[in-house]
Amino acid sequence: MKASKLSLLALSVTLAMILSFVESQIPALVAIPGVKVGLANIVVVFALYKLGWKEAAVISLTRVFLVGLLFGNGVSILYSVVGATVSFAAMVLLKRAKVFSYTAVSVAGGVLHNMGQIGMACILMGTDVLKYYAPFLVLSGTLAGIVIGLLAAIMVKRIVVKY
Repeated sequence: MKASKLSLLALSVTLAMILSFVESQIPALVAIPGVKVGLANIVVVFALYKLGWKEAAVISLTRVFLVGLLFGNGVSILYSVVGATVSFAAMVLLKRAKVFSYTAVSVAGGVLHNMGQIGMACILMGTDVLKYYAPFLVLSGTLAGIVIGLLAAIMVKRIVVKY
């Protein structure tokens, strides 16, 4: 791997981690636990379109593990890995279809991230009662996905990547 490509990946992980930290310092916008914008996903969506799915996967999972180690715990890492994996797989498939906008891909990612986490919570807690929480998370994932998709689209159009 070229040093310039490795540097770009490292900078992308760093930016995603900084955005995760910044978001953790912002008071909750709503009284629903777990609802957040997911600012770090701007970097992931950007990387998916500009760098490729493998590079975006490295950025996403590296960020999840590092943020979890620094600011979370084993359970938070598990929730994040499941959410990120389900979300990322859907975004890759939708992007490959070449008929969905950046925003649509991001919305699918936001919603499925939340659904992955709800699924993991149901498994870990041994109950399916959490499924009633899903409509709120679908709404928040949709709204967050719109914001992230619009911001990522602007970045994809304006930033030239060379390595």
